Amino acid sequence: MDYDSFPERQPPGSSAQRPPVPVKLLVAGGFGVGKTTAVASISEIAPLTTEAPITTASDDVDHRSLVPRKTTTTVAMDFGRITIDESLKLYIFGTPGQDRFGFMWRDLTQGALGALVIVDDRRMDDCFAAVDYFERVGLPFVVAVNRFEGVPPRDLDTVRWTLAVDSAIRVIEFDARRFISVRDAILLVLEEALVKARARRAARRVAGHPAAVTGSG
Repeated sequence: MDYDSFPERQPPGSSAQRPPVPVKLLVAGGFGVGKTTAVASISEIAPLTTEAPITTASDDVDHRSLVPRKTTTTVAMDFGRITIDESLKLYIFGTPGQDRFGFMWRDLTQGALGALVIVDDRRMDDCFAAVDYFERVGLPFVVAVNRFEGVPPRDLDTVRWTLAVDSAIRVIEFDARRFISVRDAILLVLEEALVKARARRAARRVAGHPAAVTGSG
């Protein structure tokens, strides 16, 4: 499913006869920004993770100076599930953060309705790739700045300017460790995907009825 086929919510009581609609969302970002933590915080099932120990062989590519306590890294993906209500069930896929696993992003993006792009504002240089990727593929996304204890936060407008994030894209702050914070961020992604889906549907209806554009007939 892609965002063009985003399901319209059914009236109360009408979803009891049908299974919940499966919706795929991504949690993406650079190395060590909090993707695995966010998926674990929100998932209603024990999350599937593909964490492997970080070895000295990766020292030149996985720069841990600002995340010295990080001892593992995602080598494939994270996976979790959230049931919104009887009509909608979310499947959350966390992308690997290192550049060498970038080839997997294309496959994980297939069928996704949107993405939560997590940013660590201590390491802005590591955050450009994820923002650029989702802008390029046209997938609806929200930029979420993960706040770390003991670190003076950057103003969100500064984050937007530094990453050259379009004004139409939401930039928020959240805490990847807290269920409520991650939930609210995921709901914003769903809202963005729904808005875009409705806009495309409206454009197609107009394209199919020239009179709506010209005013004739």
